[in-house]
Amino acid sequence: MWLWALLPIFLAIFGTVGIWTVFGIAVTNGSVNLTESFPYISKCGTHNPQSCLFSQICNICSVLALWIVVIRFQQVRDYGNHGKANIASIVLGFISSLGISLLGNFQQSVLMGIHLLGAFLAFFVGLGYFWVQVFLTYRAQPSLDRCWVGPLRAICCIICTILVIIMSILHNTGHKSGAAVCEWALVMVFFCLFGLFAAEFRHIDCHHLTIQKKKAVSNNSRTSSAELNGHTHG
Repeated sequence: MWLWALLPIFLAIFGTVGIWTVFGIAVTNGSVNLTESFPYISKCGTHNPQSCLFSQICNICSVLALWIVVIRFQQVRDYGNHGKANIASIVLGFISSLGISLLGNFQQSVLMGIHLLGAFLAFFVGLGYFWVQVFLTYRAQPSLDRCWVGPLRAICCIICTILVIIMSILHNTGHKSGAAVCEWALVMVFFCLFGLFAAEFRHIDCHHLTIQKKKAVSNNSRTSSAELNGHTHG
């Protein structure tokens, strides 16, 4: 089922092309002025008509991210890892996916509070999710990809952590353009982190789905009950 590997790749490509398209429209129609400052992603998507496109892009990315989070959780679980780290990963993944949706649907010019909440969930909680994935990379079933996926994922997470810190400092000290550049770079690295799941998803075996195991157990229970009833009546 190597086709599952296309899902994270599609998210990375779709998200990258999508937000840069919003940027291009914003620059073209004069919603942002590059001669004054480099804009935040949210500022590019806060005015019509690109705000509609920005919302749809964020919604689709939110659904795809959530789908990837669930698949990765199930994959690690099928490998025999039922630890707290895997549970934490799906919780953080759900929260950060919700943040992406809030970020796109509540523009900063409309409801700044909810918009900032969405940004916090998407960036900070999302970063926590990927750090947990670094840990799980070395806890799940060994694969040939671990030797390069693990270090690359860790490097990307380190870069994201540095960018988040620098972005926060620059934003709070009034250096908006520098903070905006860090935000764009941060989102690009996030898309790379999602794309890395393709290396693990190409090993997915649909015969390991837990729901099938439960169904088998349920059928065996009904068979045993029927046999017991037959013996009782006999």
